[in-house]
Amino acid sequence: MFDMMKMLGKMNELKTKMAEAQERLADIVAEGEAGGGMVRAKVNGKKQVLSLEIDKDLARPEDLEMLQDLTVAALNKALDAAEAQAKVFLQQQTEGLLPNIPGLDLNNLMQGQ
Repeated sequence: MFDMMKMLGKMNELKTKMAEAQERLADIVAEGEAGGGMVRAKVNGKKQVLSLEIDKDLARPEDLEMLQDLTVAALNKALDAAEAQAKVFLQQQTEGLLPNIPGLDLNNLMQGQ
């Protein structure tokens, strides 16, 4: 039989674990590069840019448009990698807290970083 009080306790535990895990997302670092490594970006699991490295050969006025494109590409790759790592991390932190209930989708909790 389904125990509602136990389920509510698990939900509170899940909420606490999620809050703790989301705080630790800053510790996740992901990298992205573009232009064969000429532009490199590092971001954390909270989707904050930590660093951006640009090869000095790209710092010419005639290459400004390419530099902008490569910067955007490197940042997007790093953000995608950070999001994937954060999702895995959050799933690991909350694993086993709730039973598998058909129709109960908690994926939106993972996206609330």
